[in-house]
Amino acid sequence: MPLNTVPFVSVDHMMRIVLDIGVERVLVELADYVEDDFRRWDCFDKTPRVASHSREGVIELMPTSDGEVYGFKYVNGHPSNMQRGLQTVTAFGVLAAVDSGYPLMLSEMTLLTALRTAATSAVAARHLAPADAHRMAIIGNGAQAEFQALAFKAILGITEISLYDIDPAATRKCVGNLRSHGFDIRVANSAEEAVQGAQIVTTVTADKQYATILTDNMIGSGVHINAIGGDCPGKTELHRDILLRSSIFVEFTPQTRIEGEIQQLAPDHPVSELWEVIAGRAEGRTSPDQITLFDSVGFAIEDFAALRYLRDRLADTRHFVELDMIADPDDPRDLFGMLMRAREYC
Repeated sequence: MPLNTVPFVSVDHMMRIVLDIGVERVLVELADYVEDDFRRWDCFDKTPRVASHSREGVIELMPTSDGEVYGFKYVNGHPSNMQRGLQTVTAFGVLAAVDSGYPLMLSEMTLLTALRTAATSAVAARHLAPADAHRMAIIGNGAQAEFQALAFKAILGITEISLYDIDPAATRKCVGNLRSHGFDIRVANSAEEAVQGAQIVTTVTADKQYATILTDNMIGSGVHINAIGGDCPGKTELHRDILLRSSIFVEFTPQTRIEGEIQQLAPDHPVSELWEVIAGRAEGRTSPDQITLFDSVGFAIEDFAALRYLRDRLADTRHFVELDMIADPDDPRDLFGMLMRAREYC
């Protein structure tokens, strides 16, 4: 591919790639890429995402580099968008070569973020959830719910799910989408009913506010909580008392202290980072009665892994186009001359 062209993966391309490979296989393979990059955590630049908050939502940039490849994601979170028929979350991402600074790939990441979020949740559960887990509750049945269900099925073998959302239409949508994917589905009338008998509880709600989706009395011993809805300052899902009873695992502590459930706790409250568990430097689940909490807000290394996975798949597909993005004068010093010569054929 010429150096002045960059492969671009559109939403249509992404859908074709995922459907060609298969959703569950993509989730399994993405999970392996995420886990591989977590194992080489020390190789990466790490910084909390750069966020621009407004009353309506947040716009964020999420950069990282492993020293050879640089990647970033642009992503927003606007819960009120749904009322206007718009997506709550949209995203795109870039990979670039560190040695030249030239971009290597540009891609949509609205779909890819949904896939990597679900894959990362399942990676965490693979290390933290009870070994015999077979039932999961999903509270919040919006755009992320089906991806979560399929990731836990493909990676952990979960086939029994209970669903609850304050909007019954969201739950009906979720049931309809998952009906043909081999699940035993139970629709609950409340969050409390949904978690009964569940060994894994996923909370994935969207409201940008302090909320109590799970109260302390709803969580018994031995449960793994996958809390992924609280992801910015002032936005949480769990009662503080649940946190005090849990062993807490996060992605990147400085970011999660600001954005995650642990913003409710003292700044020195002990937590472990998930990469430490994956790399064998920290313990995960240590007893059947332990409550484990993955306080997930999303981190740039997960997006890097997802973009790396996608770039590796492009060799096997033509589901992309080449964009003419880089000026390529015959003499690198003569950018103006290139512009002037363009008059001959413009």
